[in-house]
Amino acid sequence: MNQKIKKINIDKNLCLGCGSCAAIAPGAFQLGNDGKAELLPNWQKTEDKELTAAVRSCPTKAITLDYY
Repeated sequence: MNQKIKKINIDKNLCLGCGSCAAIAPGAFQLGNDGKAELLPNWQKTEDKELTAAVRSCPTKAITLDYY
């Protein structure tokens, strides 16, 4: 059974601002003014496999996914 991503959580305390998430999924993530990852409003248009790859690329596991 395929699960769909319902929500993406970013722990700003864990984020180093390395930008790997934004490099892999630029339609979903960007680095904000604070230098930390932030979620873009239209992230749902990004494919789940791209989102998953971006989350896996985070060296501190600051990004987590919630599924339906």
